Amino acid sequence: MRLVIILCSIFVFYFFLKATLALGETTNTTTTKLWHNENDMDHKVIPIDVGLIIEDKDWIGKMSYECIKMALSDFYATHRHYKTRLVLHTREYKHHDVVSVAAAGLHLIQNVRVKAVIGPLTSSETQFVINLGTKSQVPIISYSATSPFLSSRGSPYFIRATQNDVTQVRAIGALIQAFCWKEIVPIHENDEYGQGIMPDLVDMLQGINTRMPYQSVISSREITDDEILKELYKLKSMQTRVFLVHLWPNLGVRLFLKAKEAGMISEDYVWILTNGMVDLLGSFDANVLESLQGVLGVKTYVPRTQKLDNFTIQWLMKSELKHHHLNVYGLWAYDAIYALAKAAEEVGMSSLNNLVTPKKNSLTDLNDIRVSNIGPKLLQAVSQTRFRGLAGEFSLGEEGELMDASTIYQIINVVGNGWKDVGYCKAENGLIKDLKSLSRGYSTSKTNLKAIIWPGDSLSVPKGWVISASEKKLRIGVPVKFGFTEFIGVENSPESNTTQVTGYCIDVFNAVMAKLPYYVSYEFIPFMEMKNIALNSYNDLTYEVYLGNYDAVVGDVTIVANRSIYVDYTLPFTESGVTMVVPMSKNLKTKAWLFMKPLTWDLWVMTLCFFVFIAFIIWVLEHRVNKEFRGPPLYQAGTTLYHSFSTMVFAHSENVLSNLARFVMVVWIFVVLILTQSYTASLTSMLTVQQLKPEVQDVKELIKKGEPVAYQQGSFVQGLLKQIGFKEAQLKSYKGCEELDELLSKGSKNGGVAAVFDEIPYMRLFLGSYCHKYSMVQPTYKTGGFGFVFPKGSPLVPDVSRAILSVAEGEKMVEIEREWFNGEDSCENASNKVSYDHYNLGLESFWGLFLIAGLAATSALVIFLLEFLYKHRCIWTENDSSVWCKIKETAKIFDEMDPSSHKLKKNLGKSCNGNDNKRVDDGPESMHNTNCPPSPLSVLSE
Repeated sequence: MRLVIILCSIFVFYFFLKATLALGETTNTTTTKLWHNENDMDHKVIPIDVGLIIEDKDWIGKMSYECIKMALSDFYATHRHYKTRLVLHTREYKHHDVVSVAAAGLHLIQNVRVKAVIGPLTSSETQFVINLGTKSQVPIISYSATSPFLSSRGSPYFIRATQNDVTQVRAIGALIQAFCWKEIVPIHENDEYGQGIMPDLVDMLQGINTRMPYQSVISSREITDDEILKELYKLKSMQTRVFLVHLWPNLGVRLFLKAKEAGMISEDYVWILTNGMVDLLGSFDANVLESLQGVLGVKTYVPRTQKLDNFTIQWLMKSELKHHHLNVYGLWAYDAIYALAKAAEEVGMSSLNNLVTPKKNSLTDLNDIRVSNIGPKLLQAVSQTRFRGLAGEFSLGEEGELMDASTIYQIINVVGNGWKDVGYCKAENGLIKDLKSLSRGYSTSKTNLKAIIWPGDSLSVPKGWVISASEKKLRIGVPVKFGFTEFIGVENSPESNTTQVTGYCIDVFNAVMAKLPYYVSYEFIPFMEMKNIALNSYNDLTYEVYLGNYDAVVGDVTIVANRSIYVDYTLPFTESGVTMVVPMSKNLKTKAWLFMKPLTWDLWVMTLCFFVFIAFIIWVLEHRVNKEFRGPPLYQAGTTLYHSFSTMVFAHSENVLSNLARFVMVVWIFVVLILTQSYTASLTSMLTVQQLKPEVQDVKELIKKGEPVAYQQGSFVQGLLKQIGFKEAQLKSYKGCEELDELLSKGSKNGGVAAVFDEIPYMRLFLGSYCHKYSMVQPTYKTGGFGFVFPKGSPLVPDVSRAILSVAEGEKMVEIEREWFNGEDSCENASNKVSYDHYNLGLESFWGLFLIAGLAATSALVIFLLEFLYKHRCIWTENDSSVWCKIKETAKIFDEMDPSSHKLKKNLGKSCNGNDNKRVDDGPESMHNTNCPPSPLSVLSE
C-alpha cells in the first residue's frame, strides 16, 4: 500500500514539474481564441496556430493587435460554416531589441509550431524573422515592414501586406520638380528602413537633375538630443534648405522638436516627410504638431468606402485605444489576417498538423529547426487571395508584395492642429488637385497643387537654398589680363591697398545679379593673388572652382566641353565662335579682262544684239527722210551702227527726224542709261573687293605651308588649333591688340604670323581699331561663348541664366556694349567678313528693260510699214505685173527719199538758203511720183 502511495506521489510530482516547466516557457506568450461560441460547438473546428510578434510598449503594435482581433471576429462572424479557425499566439519583445525579436520568432516556430507569423513592427526587426521563416518554410506576413531591402526574391516565404517605400519615390520627385528645387538633403536612419529607399531616391534625383550634396544619417536609435541638435546645426550651416525626412516616427518627432529649437522651422526652409511619419500624424500631440508647421508630406491614400466607415465606427465603440487615431497600419494588419484566414480555409485540414520533427528538440539549435509541410501550400493560398479590404484592393503580385498598395498618394501640408490636402500624385498623371479632374498627360506643375503655407507662415515658395552664415560673401575669381582689358581689367592701388576690377564682363555680371529676385553678396578676387603669378590658364582658373577655392568665376571664360566636366556654366552672354583674322593685300593686281566681269556673257550678247536691232530700226525709220542715213551701202551701215553704239556715251552726231525714230531713241537711251550706270557700279565694287582681298583664304593652306599663327595667351584656342592640324612650332601666343598688330604686320617671313585665331568678341574689338589692315575670313569654329562659372549643381546657375536672358533682352546690355565697345562703330568693315561672290550682273536683272525697248522698236516699225504700204497701195492693186515686180517696185520707192516729208523739205530749204553747193543725191526732181493719196499715219511718221 505504501508502495502504491509512493508511486502515485512520484507520478503527481512528475506531472506538476512538467506543467511548471511548460508554464515557464510560455510566460510571455498569450493565446487568443476568438471563435468559441455556441454555434461553433455544433461541429468540430480545426484550430490553426498563428504567431503574432508585437512590441510591448509601442502603441502601433497594440493598435494592430486590436485590428487583428476585430478582423478575426468579423471574418468568422460572416463565415460560420468554415471548419478552420485561426488561434493567435502573441509574443511581445522589448523596444527595438533584435535579439528579443529573434527569440520570439524562434519560440513560436519551434515550440508553439505556428503555421504562419505576423510581424514584427520594423524592417530591421523583420529581417531575422524572415530568415527563420525561410528555413522552416513558415510564411512571414508583415503589415509594417516597408524597406525595399526586404524582398521575396531572396526570401520566398516573406509576404509584404503593406506598401513598399519605393512606390512613394515618384511622388517625392514630382513635388521637387514642381518647385524646381535643385538640391535636397535626405535625413534617414542607418538601418534597413532608412537605407532601403536611398538607391531609388538617388536614381530619381538624377533623373530630374537634382543634386544630393549631403546625406544626414542617424546612426543609432539611442542617439541623444544633443547629438541630434549638433547634426541640425551642421545642416543649418549649409546652403541647401530642402530636407527629406525618412525616419521612424519616434525618432522623427525628436528631430523636429530639436529643429524648432534650432530655428529651422522658419522661412526659407522646406521639410518633406515620407509616409512613415505622415501616416501617423493623427497620433501626435499638439506640441509635436506645432514643431511641424508648414511641413509637406506624402501620405498613403486610402479610398473611403462604406466598409471602412463602418469599421471606423466599430473601432471607436469597441477599441481600448480609441484615443489614438486609427491609421493605415491598422488597416493593413486587418487585411493581412483576413487574407490569412481565407487562405487557411482553402488549404484544408488534410495537412494542417503535419510537421517534420527534427532529431533534437532544442530551442537554440537552428540547424534542427522544425520545417512546416503546409508552409508552401499556405504561402500559395495567401498569394492567390483576392478581396476588397479596408485599405483597398488586396492582391499580391509575383514578388509577394501588395500590388494595389495605392499608386495614389496625398500631398499634405501641416497647418494648425492638423493638416490639409493640397493635392494628389498619381503614377500616370503626376500632380493633380483632386481625383475627380484627372489631367490627360503627366504633369509636375505647381499649379496642380492648392495653396501651401510654408514654415514661418510664409506664402512665398522657398527657393531651396541660401547663402550660409559661414559664407557671407561669394568668392568670385577673376582672371588677370594684360590685353583686351575692355573685357576684364584688374588694377591694384598700392596707396589704398585695394584692387579694382572693371570691364564688360564685370558690368554684365553686376547687372545680372541685380536682376535676381534675392540679394547675393559677393566679392571679386583676382586669380593671380591666390597663385602669386601674373597669368594662368583659364583651365586652371576654372579648376579652382572645382577645388572649392572659388564660389564662381566671372570673366571672358569660354564655355567648352572639357571644362563642363568639373563645373557648371550659365547661359552665354556673348556671341560664340572662333574665327581667323588675316592681313589684307596691299598691291592691286589688275587683270586685263577685268572690265568684262561686271556683266555676264548672256547680258553682253543680248546688249550687242539690241544695239544692232535698234540700229536697223532707226535706219528703216530715217532712210527716206534723213540724208544722214543715205548714201552708199557701207556708208549707211557704218553711220547707222555708229549712231546706235554712240548712245552708250551719248555722243551721237546724227539727228533723227521722224517722230517714230525719236520715240524709239528715247526708250533705248533710257535702257542704255540704266545699263551703263549698273556696269559702272558693278565694276567699282569689283575693284574695291580686289583691294580688300585677304592674303590668306584657306586654313589648309596655312597648315600645308607651315605658316605660323597666333592665339591669345591662356586661351583654349591653342588646343583647338592642335586639333585642326597645326603643329606646336607654328603656334605663337600674344597678350594684347598692340602685340597682335605687330605680329600680323611683320608677316610670317619677318618673324611674325600669317594669321590669328581667336574668339569673335576679341576680334571684333581688334578690328575696331585695325579694320583697314585686317579682316575676318571663314571658317568659323563654333563655341559656347562667354559664360559665368559655378560649382557643379550650384542652385545659382538656373537663376543667373534666367537673369542673363532678362538683361540681354533689355536696354541694359546695349548700354554696356556701347560703353566698352564704342570704337567698333568707327569702322564699318570691322564686323564684316570678306565675301568672294562676283558682283557681275546677269540677264535676269534686265530682261524687263529689253522687253520694253523691243516692244517700242517693233511697234514703231509696224506703224511705219503700215503707213508706207498704205501710201503706195496702188502698186499692189495693178494686175498686169507679178509679185516679184511689185516687190522690186516697192523697194525702189523705199530707197528713194520721201518728197512729201515735212522734215525733208525743211532740211532742203535750209541748204538752198545757205547757198549749199553740195550735190543732193536723189533730189526731189528724181523722186518717183505717184497718184496715191497720202496715208492717215503720215502725220505720226512726220
